[in-house]
Amino acid sequence: MAIHPTAIVDKNAEVHPSAEIGPWCIVHAGASVGAETTLLSHVVVNSHTHLGARNTVHPFASVGSAPQDLKFSGEPSRLIIGDDNVIREGVTLNRGTEDGGMETRIGNHCLLMAYSHVAHDCVLGDHVILANSVNLAGHVTLEDHVIVGGIAGVHQFCRVGRYAFLAGGAMVTRDVLPYTIAQGDRAEHAGINIVGLRRAGWTRQDIQAVRVGFRALFFGEGTRQQMLEDVEVTLAPKFNVIQELCAFIRSSERGVSAARDNSTEGDAAS
Repeated sequence: MAIHPTAIVDKNAEVHPSAEIGPWCIVHAGASVGAETTLLSHVVVNSHTHLGARNTVHPFASVGSAPQDLKFSGEPSRLIIGDDNVIREGVTLNRGTEDGGMETRIGNHCLLMAYSHVAHDCVLGDHVILANSVNLAGHVTLEDHVIVGGIAGVHQFCRVGRYAFLAGGAMVTRDVLPYTIAQGDRAEHAGINIVGLRRAGWTRQDIQAVRVGFRALFFGEGTRQQMLEDVEVTLAPKFNVIQELCAFIRSSERGVSAARDNSTEGDAAS
């Protein structure tokens, strides 16, 4: 264990022998720092915070601070961070609240860039990327491989499906479908995340299936509900990815973001 002489590590904190605690870091009682995790300098790890293995936390990050919720009254809520994450300068990560199950959770292999904020009760999957100054309100869910562009914001209780891409400056107020791009103030679906799916090794046929499902769900005949019911009968039984899109819409509590009128022509813009 390498603990810099200027660091303050509470005797009731758990720090793995292979972890490194840099200068001017503070690790509070009840926190745990996992194997080969490095706190570079000036990092604060608060109580009830668990950092897994091989994480790197950059200067002036505040990890596991109390939620910014007026209803919070000191409950022992938690922040759970997985393995192999990079948390850059000035990032703020809040613990959970009683209304949200008492836990904020971040998966594995995530990159949280400078000054991004993850509020109470958020759940981030694996391989999530938050660019600089992204702000997630409370109770937000980002599924695996979501990328959020700089200065974007996500409204509380919103859910973003896997492999979705939120463009820089997007203001997301409703759920965003898997495999799609969302852009703009009161963000709307702007097409399929073709670049992201190609990088993930998807075949042309699989990407085409997502495109067909997306167009049918937003630009078919009838109301949104009628289009969903039609896709569930005609396309979903043939393609697993379309089944996933339909199930995502069915389970949405905030409602799904609209699609731009030109989004069927804009897929390649991703």
